[in-house]
Amino acid sequence: MQNTIIEKLSILADSAKYDVSCSSSGGKRKNEGKGLGNAEGMGICHSYTEDGRCVSLLKILLTNFCIFDCAYCVSRKSNDVKRVGFTVQEVVDLTINFYRRNYIEGLFLSSGIFKDSDYTMERLVRIAKKLRLEHNFNGYIHLKTIPGASEELIKEAGKYADRLSVNIELPSELSLQTLAPEKNYQEILTPMGNIKDQLVLVKEEKKLFKSTPSFAPAGQSTQLIVGATPESDRQILALSSGLYKNFELKRVYYSGYVPVVTDSRLPIISTPPIIRENRLYQADWLMRLYGFDAKELLDEQNPNLDLQIDPKLAWALRNRHVFPLEINTADYEMIVRVPGIGLKSAKKIVAARRFAYLSWENLKQIGVVIKRAKYFITCGGRSLETREWDEEAIRRRILFGEKGDRNGLWGSQLDLFQQAS
Repeated sequence: MQNTIIEKLSILADSAKYDVSCSSSGGKRKNEGKGLGNAEGMGICHSYTEDGRCVSLLKILLTNFCIFDCAYCVSRKSNDVKRVGFTVQEVVDLTINFYRRNYIEGLFLSSGIFKDSDYTMERLVRIAKKLRLEHNFNGYIHLKTIPGASEELIKEAGKYADRLSVNIELPSELSLQTLAPEKNYQEILTPMGNIKDQLVLVKEEKKLFKSTPSFAPAGQSTQLIVGATPESDRQILALSSGLYKNFELKRVYYSGYVPVVTDSRLPIISTPPIIRENRLYQADWLMRLYGFDAKELLDEQNPNLDLQIDPKLAWALRNRHVFPLEINTADYEMIVRVPGIGLKSAKKIVAARRFAYLSWENLKQIGVVIKRAKYFITCGGRSLETREWDEEAIRRRILFGEKGDRNGLWGSQLDLFQQAS
């Protein structure tokens, strides 16, 4: 009996939920004339934009048939699940119908690999092409690039997709060989390199010819699984740093390992490593926007991120010799490293002190989190703290407040935290 569209949608949408690399697009595809949709200035994902809007997309697999047997994947060929697949036209129709009903703002399309990489990639490209050319669809499209796909197909995909992504899957070649023996880093990094080269080429051509067609204007991203293999956070951040530098990725996404299949090669866990995943995102943010290097955040003595406190605070506590900073004279690059001071607040501080000497009240009005920053800065040579606190005391007071410190609640609260982790 032939599967209905609803049955396919239920299965293939559920299978796609483990891929977290769907992000705000960053694309500005305008709707000129009477086309359908508009991706200008909007993030397209199940997430919240800076102004608080929740945006959505149709996130599905083209098929859950797959020739690979990756240990961690719900679509692995040895897994006993119902196999279905959309036709090219079915995905096009679903996207258009969902968009017209205002259910979605774009399409995130991935796929299991059936027959071979090029055969699968060609169908993903055909879907994006039909949406753009036959339906004049200007909404956001994110295509998952299939490892091993040809350079020609990747170039074709970039003509119609706003963002391309190639999942690196695991933090090391050894882990990939162990859990996904049919895959290798070369087949993953080669398309990443092709996308990067094409992005650079188009950028240079646009300087000469404004009419140069766009290529994946929202760039490329990737995803790796955290917790399925023994790599430390230091190894993971070193890999991410290299990917940002060598392939100019927009984002690296970290997915806490979820045990969806049983395999002796996989660890036995009761809950996904959500706190660890969150700390990696925070560290990633520091590398991309705050000027931190991966080697500053973690070293041989500290190979894993502290689960109790965020990476910025952990760095500040390990580097007490750098502080306190005088907020009225410190460089912007150092101000953003102060716990409790974000990018916007740092810019406001630098702008405001050109006209007046800043006080603690001024910093509070600017938006500085005083209860964190007060241990690391002075204002006009004055500190809010009358005594010198050691690293453990600062950690304790920031985590549980000054009342918790005075009343001796640190031990019991820490025990509760560790149990929850």
